[in-house]
Amino acid sequence: MPETETSRGAARASEPTEGPSLTFDLAEQIASLRQEPYWQSGRNSKTIVKYPDFRVVLTALLENTTIHEHHAAGRISVQTVQGHLHMHAGGKEFDLPAGRVLVLDRAMPHDVVALEDSAFLLTIAWPEGEEH
Repeated sequence: MPETETSRGAARASEPTEGPSLTFDLAEQIASLRQEPYWQSGRNSKTIVKYPDFRVVLTALLENTTIHEHHAAGRISVQTVQGHLHMHAGGKEFDLPAGRVLVLDRAMPHDVVALEDSAFLLTIAWPEGEEH
């Protein structure tokens, strides 16, 4: 069975992360993340789609967990699937309840705070020719 990356660099058996078409049950994926020991540390992630120029990462955060300022080499979108997030990016503040999406340009520093137990999809896209 194929493996996917986790936030701690370990691997877990899971669905394929690349192919001509993929579908995921996000509620099931989030429940699975919350059953793993890493969830108790406040954060757990799983790469659910992985191509050289495109990634989709599902992340679950406990209430009051902060992902401190960082940046991604590619353009990103953050879509809150469950819960409520607050982000700072580009000198602005963003309120991201479930159903809200934020898109950030390349290399824009940002942080994330879970205002309640939350889950979000992080999508990263790199320009053609840049592989990661």
